[in-house]
Amino acid sequence: MRENLEGKLAALPRGPGVYLFRDEVGEVLYVGKAKSLRSRVRSYFQRGDARVGTAQLAERIDDLEVIVTRTEAEALHLEQNLVKRHRPPFNIRLRDDKSFPYIAVTLADEYPRVMFTRERHRRGTLYFGPYANAKKVRETLDVLNRVFRFRPCEGPKPGRHSGIPCLDFHIDRCFAPCIAAISREDYDAVIDGVIGFLSGDTKTIQAELTERMREAAAEERFEEAARYRNRLFSIRHLADRQAADRRDVGTVDVIGLAIDGDQAAVQVFPLRDGKMIDRYGFQLENVAGEDPQSILEAFALEYYGGAPSTPPEVLVPGAIADTAALAEFLSERRGSRVVVRTPLRGEKRRLVELAAENAQLALEADAVVREAARSKRIAALEELREVLNLESLPVRIECFDVSNIQGEAIVASMTVFVDGKAKNAHYRTFSIRGLAGQDDVGAMREVVSRRFSRIRTGDLDESFSRMPNLVVVDGGKGQLAAALAVLEALDLPRVAVIALAKREEEVFVPGFPAAIALDRASPALQLLQRIRDEAHRVALRYHRRKRGTQSMATIFETLPGVGPVRRRALIRHFGSVERFLEASQEELEGVPGLPQKTARALYAQLHKAGPS
Repeated sequence: MRENLEGKLAALPRGPGVYLFRDEVGEVLYVGKAKSLRSRVRSYFQRGDARVGTAQLAERIDDLEVIVTRTEAEALHLEQNLVKRHRPPFNIRLRDDKSFPYIAVTLADEYPRVMFTRERHRRGTLYFGPYANAKKVRETLDVLNRVFRFRPCEGPKPGRHSGIPCLDFHIDRCFAPCIAAISREDYDAVIDGVIGFLSGDTKTIQAELTERMREAAAEERFEEAARYRNRLFSIRHLADRQAADRRDVGTVDVIGLAIDGDQAAVQVFPLRDGKMIDRYGFQLENVAGEDPQSILEAFALEYYGGAPSTPPEVLVPGAIADTAALAEFLSERRGSRVVVRTPLRGEKRRLVELAAENAQLALEADAVVREAARSKRIAALEELREVLNLESLPVRIECFDVSNIQGEAIVASMTVFVDGKAKNAHYRTFSIRGLAGQDDVGAMREVVSRRFSRIRTGDLDESFSRMPNLVVVDGGKGQLAAALAVLEALDLPRVAVIALAKREEEVFVPGFPAAIALDRASPALQLLQRIRDEAHRVALRYHRRKRGTQSMATIFETLPGVGPVRRRALIRHFGSVERFLEASQEELEGVPGLPQKTARALYAQLHKAGPS
């Protein structure tokens, strides 16, 4: 153990708080909270600790930091913030759930949208979900749009550049805030109704629609009354379809937990006024050796940190003994008292058992899927080793691709697959320098040289410090020869290099004049294609971003009254060349820091309208 660690371990306080373990370059490896920092932190360095992964973590710890708090609940808050900030590799984490559908309400917009999404990270956006399937989300949105008539148009601002309302307004599916057919306050009330319904309050909108239907019928506005009736039936059907009625239970979240080795599954049954409005499922990683209470707390920090609401009661499995800190944390989130408990009898106990059973089934199903995917990846890697005559299994594969248009904005990408899976954290992009015109071979030579030179210099970047088992270059014999020449010149340990040509999907191998043609259905070829396509995607995205920045700079050089400060303001405001060029005069006049006279001159210059 390092001397600095020994000193810090000896001086650890006995009270509650948060601890951070760091590696030799200062990166945070793990964040944890403890009732007693002294006993908890010291346990990681004691022999005989049976927790899986503890030894691997302890070997990498170079420094530690502790933050003392007054209570364990305060430590939970701090742990949540630090985990979100650092995303430590050894912490329990929800598996990446980009594939799950959500309903998003863009509260940051002046007139918020209610939309389908598969992301959950934008500030100023309220998310509901994840839901079981995309079809259900789209059906829900269709019903909600017919009832609430929020704007379906895309973009932060409503409407089209022409200023003419779209068809949705004419078929009574939108209140048309783009033409001020509804006030901001009334539109906010519409969005509040949507949020209320998605949070489980279906009674309010049903009562409102019933009242409007009766008023319209009493005044003999029968067509309008029929529309309200149809909307009422739709909202009732949607509520009934999602609801399992248990009136005695009230408003609670029921949490079920199942653990198997390094994986865990959590099922959440949200009940609002006794109605189960949905079922949310999550997979957790890095749970090996952790007790159920730690796993539940880690899940709750992540889940309730982004949940639209916190119920007054949360039901948890019987293995959770101490719920005081979690209850205090959730109470602060809610703004009123939250009870966290394990029910011992009755309907609530049956719900917890049902949630646990669903969690176990989800865990088993996920294990089957993961094992099938792993077997498929291993088969592809074994076939690659055989057809390419490799010395070892290509556990780490790196692929390089070059992107440019007629020699402009030349860039390259490096994508990494480990055990047949994408290692996104190790992806890298390169801006190619010193080349004139179209020279894909020269660009490939430069990017391979820059990547493998980093090994010779002892670069601490984890992606650059590791040698691959196989290098794939996008292209033909020229790119292959360039990569081989670079590796030979650097005198590095031998690594296999191949080229994959896009048009016929031919594989070129050193020492063979003819290409190797793999079967289109071959798992080995499909893996190579997946790696190459990923490299192409990353390179193209970087190329477009760089070309857009260059185009923006070129355009600004010809515009009157635009210096560096105003240029930055325009880039920050519009974000892309396309949006800047499409901006109206009013939008240009609304750019912070840009005088109206200059804005009018810019608009005239861009649209060749003569002097302002």
